[in-house]
Amino acid sequence: MSPAPLPGHGPAHAHELDQVAERYARRAAQLPADRYSLLRPEVWQMLHERQRCICQGLAARGWQPSQLRVTEVGCGGGGNLMDWLRLGALPENLTGCELLPERLELARASLPGGVRLVAGDATTLDIAPASQDVVMQATVFSSLLDDAVQQRLALAMWRWVRPGGAVLWYDFAFDNPRNPDVRGVPLVRVRQLFPQAAHLAVRRVTLAPPLARRACALHPALYTLLNAVPWLRTHRLVWIAKGAA
Repeated sequence: MSPAPLPGHGPAHAHELDQVAERYARRAAQLPADRYSLLRPEVWQMLHERQRCICQGLAARGWQPSQLRVTEVGCGGGGNLMDWLRLGALPENLTGCELLPERLELARASLPGGVRLVAGDATTLDIAPASQDVVMQATVFSSLLDDAVQQRLALAMWRWVRPGGAVLWYDFAFDNPRNPDVRGVPLVRVRQLFPQAAHLAVRRVTLAPPLARRACALHPALYTLLNAVPWLRTHRLVWIAKGAA
């Protein structure tokens, strides 16, 4: 049986989720088919940078992936969950939730059957409170333009994290003037969404994608060169720690 929706669900919440699906569909129709292909040098360099930062965060906490229970909100085609498997996480300890059915089908096709994959609104996901070591999101909150929907999702994610665990956050820090369907999430907003956090470990990462695409078209090595300038990085990777009981 699914848990009762969090307080405040209603037509406005459902409307925002419908709008998210429409925004993703519109964006997908406008983009080149290979925009996020790992064969593109800027894409694999962005991914490797993020993977490296996550591994460093796990090592700093002394966490072994094989012992972790991980849930990802907005798991898309399953790429991040696949990365957890490569790190040694067990399929039966992984859960992914995805709003868009076509993306979830991609995840089902690529991930082992032991990974739990759930369609729909993550705030209604049947996960026991304080049962997850890590709850992850990657560029989900920047796609939610309604503050109340953002807050409900943050509350659900925080509820699932065990004492001593963490929310793993990766998202835009700034608005994209070329894409009105997303908005940056400044650090002050992250703190508002998770006011009970014991600690936030924050890193600026990811060379601004439009700049990365232009630079890598000239030479892939330019990504590393330009990414050395902190103010050219457009995303934050944040470990949002929940205090021990």
